[in-house]
Amino acid sequence: MSFFNLDRFRFQRDNAADSHSQSSDGSNSDKENKRGDLKSKEIFFIKVQSQPHLPKTARSNTPPELALISGCSIKKAQKIISLRPFNTWKDVFYKDNGLSIDLVHGCKVVLKERQVVRDLMGRCEKIAQKMTKDVTQVIEAGMGSIKQPKVLNSNFKLQPYQLIGLKWLILLHQHNLSGILADEMGLGKTIQAISFLAHLYEKGIKGPHLITVPSSTLDNWVRELGLWCPSLKVLIYYGSVEDRRYLRQDILSGLVEFNIIVSTYNLTIGNDYDRSLFRKLRLKYAVFDEGHMLKNMNSLRYRHLMAINAEHRLLLTGTPLQNNLLELMSLLNFIMPSMFSSSTSQISKMSSEEESRFHKDRIAQAKLIMKPFILRRVKSQVLKWLPPKVENIEMCPMSDAQQNLYEKLFKRLKKAPNRDKRELCNVMMQLRKMANHPLLHRQYYTSDKLAAMSKAMLKEPTHFDADPALIQEDMEVMSDFELHNLCKQYSSISSFQLEKELLLDTGKFALLTKILTMLKEKGDRVVLFSQFTMMLDIVEILLKHLDHQFVRLDGSTPMAERIGLIDKYNTNPEIFVFLLSTRAGGQGINLASANTVILHDIDCNPFNDKQAEDRCHRMGQTRTVQVIKLISRDSIEACMLRVGQEKLKLEQDMTTDGGECQHTTSIKPTGHN
Repeated sequence: MSFFNLDRFRFQRDNAADSHSQSSDGSNSDKENKRGDLKSKEIFFIKVQSQPHLPKTARSNTPPELALISGCSIKKAQKIISLRPFNTWKDVFYKDNGLSIDLVHGCKVVLKERQVVRDLMGRCEKIAQKMTKDVTQVIEAGMGSIKQPKVLNSNFKLQPYQLIGLKWLILLHQHNLSGILADEMGLGKTIQAISFLAHLYEKGIKGPHLITVPSSTLDNWVRELGLWCPSLKVLIYYGSVEDRRYLRQDILSGLVEFNIIVSTYNLTIGNDYDRSLFRKLRLKYAVFDEGHMLKNMNSLRYRHLMAINAEHRLLLTGTPLQNNLLELMSLLNFIMPSMFSSSTSQISKMSSEEESRFHKDRIAQAKLIMKPFILRRVKSQVLKWLPPKVENIEMCPMSDAQQNLYEKLFKRLKKAPNRDKRELCNVMMQLRKMANHPLLHRQYYTSDKLAAMSKAMLKEPTHFDADPALIQEDMEVMSDFELHNLCKQYSSISSFQLEKELLLDTGKFALLTKILTMLKEKGDRVVLFSQFTMMLDIVEILLKHLDHQFVRLDGSTPMAERIGLIDKYNTNPEIFVFLLSTRAGGQGINLASANTVILHDIDCNPFNDKQAEDRCHRMGQTRTVQVIKLISRDSIEACMLRVGQEKLKLEQDMTTDGGECQHTTSIKPTGHN
């Protein structure tokens, strides 16, 4: 529909209404609805023409910003820009531009949604302004008259900055507000949260409270609660479906006494019965460790956790806030739900990738609003005595065979047709695997070799009547390393096992062998991280070959065994290496007994790697911490490193003191000297 004049619009409306009235397959109500819809558009058309000025959306926005309007593609947005300048609505309506009235209506919707967000942010800003002065006084005054709660274990003392953190939490509580304790990893957020709950206990607020944590830190939280404040009665909400059913019965019937329930994210929202429990309990505080998991209000986890019935919420996170409006607004909504209850639908529509001027302005406003509700200190500010962290980036040349295989894989993937975003992520993953170890793919076990193996498998008692074609079909989707392990499992195909030279033939292993030998001679101890549990399996073969003692923890390690493994490593200096998967072992674990972190393969999110590094660089560390990142040269990993460094630089720019003064980086383009 073109914007020629109002008469033409009415003519088109009447014709459309007549054509609908002549249709035989629609009901009278449908006809009336369509007439009403057309009538409302006419009214809207008249209203906008009467407005003398155009909003900036029509006059100056970029194509991506215009594309936010419903029904406006990038192509249409470029068309609008080509027709500029529009000084008034009349300019829009009387140009033969081929734009529909629906497009203008969509513009109205976007402007209305943005006004809702502006109004909301304005109300939040008033609350923030009232709090900023009080919070500033708390921080500048230092510890002041605040003392460690008497119910805390007298054998342990809070650091001065931790007492300031406690004072800040008390101030928020006095103003009936929630907050985010965002101290850098390794500064004892767990201890500060426990101290605050101990303070509430002394003031007669004995709970119940809920502490929700990642699975990997559950045992650590329970231990720290017992060590620091034995007076608090702690109930662990964990176990099988049946175990939790009995726990719920005891909790709701009052048969069990507790001040604090500790559970994991997975179980707090595990099933309908778990979620119902935490909606029924009248919680005083809900504490969420690793609170950066709550940065997306559109996620199912976020919605379930929002439904928990708690008077106050405290988020703990060592990951800094990002320049992302959806994340910032999600966090604000979580700690100030009463303010946001009527505006969540507008906020949830915000794209995490949008970079319009409106979003940039709101990001700046959101950060200003959040300032009094977030306390973030970095180690360089408060732990002047902490030894430095030195980062070495080792650019490892791949082995000849690995390089050839990588190039073949790259060419094959490059020839494939254009893919969507999900498929591109898979391509990236395939390249990452090859850059780390060829055995993560299937290269050496050819189809002919698999056919021979599948026939040989018929000699096994468990496979004597199997179809060899189906056996081969199963083998086709396995990696070389998985097939190697299969050959070790069955004697009938044991002759097909790979030679040890193939298992150890990577550029990273050649360098890692030299590094580990040197570190052991110096008396250093190592924590080695990998993204891939299968990669850890292969690293185990290398460590056994080099006769290095090690322990291992990954996502498959039973919860009951995790704290024992950590204690075993921390108390036994004969164990040289601790193997960890980055996701399972990168949070809430104290391994200050080691002074070297080796990242065998980096994470797409550099903050996950930072969390891993800080398992060693934390309170209790007495030696300089060396972080060694192994990067396969001329591979996808080099690109990942570059992007990750840009993200970390953004964090440093956002940190008031300019980042971590204690952290230095060097890049070695060749092998370790």
